[in-house]
Formats: sequence, structure tokens, C-alpha cells
Amino acid sequence: MTEDVLGLALELRRVGEAFALATVVRCERPTSAKPGAKALIRADGTVVGWVGGACAEPVVVREALAALRDGQPRFLGLVGDGGQGPGRTEGMLSYAMSCHSGGTLEIYVEPYLPKPRLVLVGHGPVVETLAALGRAVEFDVAVISAADAVASGVFTPRTSVVVATHGDFDEDALAGALASEAGYVSLVASRKRATAVVDTLRRRGLSPDRIGRLKAPAGLDIGAVTPAEIAVSILAEIVQARAGDKTTLAASSTPVEATDPVCGMLVDVSTARYRTETAAGTVYFCCARCQELFEADPARYPA
Repeated sequence: MTEDVLGLALELRRVGEAFALATVVRCERPTSAKPGAKALIRADGTVVGWVGGACAEPVVVREALAALRDGQPRFLGLVGDGGQGPGRTEGMLSYAMSCHSGGTLEIYVEPYLPKPRLVLVGHGPVVETLAALGRAVEFDVAVISAADAVASGVFTPRTSVVVATHGDFDEDALAGALASEAGYVSLVASRKRATAVVDTLRRRGLSPDRIGRLKAPAGLDIGAVTPAEIAVSILAEIVQARAGDKTTLAASSTPVEATDPVCGMLVDVSTARYRTETAAGTVYFCCARCQELFEADPARYPA
């Protein structure tokens, strides 16, 4: 099982797909999962491997997806009814797991995100410096021609595209990049040249919302003059744009949640499998056991 999980992790790293790896680092019996048990969680919530069932897997999946959104690892303490809580709790996210086997699991969840891609279209000192700076901050850098940019036209939200062809098919390269899902698109040009390029894109019929994504001239206004300084200003703008995208993604993709009244776990309302209709509304549960306990004695667990 571990070999399958690690083999899949290696393949996903090779193709650049994001995932999170969960590993049981400590347990107190009785638990079904043991130290060293692993599970891989993909961005769609699919799980390969085993770190515990019932309430354990749903909370691991929920925290793994959160880790993929913000890029930060988690250390989880899943403490069952009658289980002894961990003695060292700093930095640990603790959950009262009354619905699993009764012991305690400590699980480390680590996100693995592909490198962001930096596509530089063109040539010259600014491109050369940007390529070096991009690699230094661990971007996957590609330097291509305008013709290659037009031919590919496939850019993901984790791709930043900088066009610096100095008037050689600027509009063609930008039209393809702006029509794609690239997270950042900019043009290295003077303000006069940038205005002319934008006018051409409008005449070609590119929609205002797509044109509005273009950063032209490229780079933050830091008084850059030399090619090296211009490259620094562009990379700073890319970093700023990526930080904003992460904040927007986290806010927009955070699920609507409800609290399981039995164990206190947060449950994603849209995917909740276990739910009970009451006079006060719908009550959501992390697993069948919590639902059974609630329905047997609703007064004990005020929703």
C-alpha cells in the first residue's frame, strides 16, 4: 500500500499535479491505522491509501484540501472518546473524534504543489535577467519565441507570461496569452507602445475583460531604468499578483461548513453524506456513527 502511494506521488510530481500526503506519525490504541500509514489526497478529494476511516479520513481530506489552497502543512491530533490527548499540542490542530475507534491519531499532512511557470516570450537583457531571477526563486522558466507562444496557447492559472518581443508579433503573442487561463500576462514596452498594442487588440475583437488582465508596461513602478532593474520590477509584480491570486482562491474555494453536534467536526455542507432533518433545520454529520448517536438522543446534542 505504501509503495502504491509513494509511486503515485512520484508520478504526480513528474506531471506537475498538486496533491497532499498524509502520514500517521503516532497513535494510541485502539486505532485501525498505525504509525507510518500513508494516504495521498488529490485536489478533487480522491484518496489513495489509508490513515483511518470513519471520522479520520474526512477530517484528513478536509485539511489536505485546505493545505492545497494555502500551501501550508498541518499537524492533526484526532483524539477519540476515552483516548488520551497529545502531551505536546503547540501547532497541532486537535479534533475530538468521538466517532472512531476510541484511540488517538496524530497525522502530518503536507501539500505538494508544482512549481509556478514563468514563460518569457522574446529575447534581450530583460528576458535574460528575468530568466535567471525566476530560476533563483524556483519558477519553472521557459524562454520561447512569439511563434511558439502563438502555437502553444495553453497556459494554466499557475503560468505567468511576459512578452518582450520588441514589436515583433507582440499582438499575436499577447492575444494567445490573454485568451488563455494564464494567471499573469504583461508586455515589456514603453507607455506609448503599450497603448498602441492595446488599441490593436481591441480592433482585433479581444474582449475588454481579457484586455483588462494585461499589465502594460510590465512591472511595478519602482523607478526602474536599467534592464536588470526592469526585470526586478516585473518579477516583483508577478510575486504580488500570485499572492493576490492565492488570497482570492482561498476565499472563493472555502466550502460552506456546519458543525457535527456529536463530535464537533466541521462538515462540508455541499458534500455531506450524513444529514438529519429536524424542526430547526438540517443537521450534518461526519459519519454514520455520529448520526446514529444524535438520532438516538437529540436532546443530548443540541444542534
